[in-house]
Amino acid sequence: MREKNPIETLIDLMARLPGLGPRSARRAVLHLIRKRGALLAPLAEAMAQVAATARECLNCGNVSTGDVCPICADEARANGILCVVEDVADLWAMERAQVFRGRYHVLGGTLSALDGIGPDELRIPRLKDRLAAERVTEVILALNATIDGQTTAHYIADQLEGRVALSSLAQGVPIGGELDYLDDGTITAALNARKRF
Repeated sequence: MREKNPIETLIDLMARLPGLGPRSARRAVLHLIRKRGALLAPLAEAMAQVAATARECLNCGNVSTGDVCPICADEARANGILCVVEDVADLWAMERAQVFRGRYHVLGGTLSALDGIGPDELRIPRLKDRLAAERVTEVILALNATIDGQTTAHYIADQLEGRVALSSLAQGVPIGGELDYLDDGTITAALNARKRF
């Protein structure tokens, strides 16, 4: 069996990325090779730098290049509101919206008895520690509307009940959504969370 050349190895590695299959990876690699000076070399340099410096924030679990991420280091965000999310991608999605100005807590997943993931495998104990240390007055449970996400939200709510104000993100019809395309659970959640017009 012949040994793969570096281009084939790069294609195979790129094909492992979410959203890229073998065809897309080949097209991406070919484009990078064609734009070697403008894209490939800077991309390789940036990837090497991230590989050497990226780490989890010791405070919240975000990904950063220092021990504490810029969000946790920003004193203006120490407003007593903590938003709990499942993973870093959820934190980044919240930040893209540019509406939340508090701090975050990344759990690192959800509770799952089938997968053997309990509270100690997540950052739930660290969440409890942060309440007093950061004078948290409200915890927003911004967990996905899946069975595991909602189970985790209920568990955290039980653990924090009476210690802090708890809230969760609204659920229901998305902006621009059409009722005909929504599933029954979304319509039910939207109807139950209705507000005065």
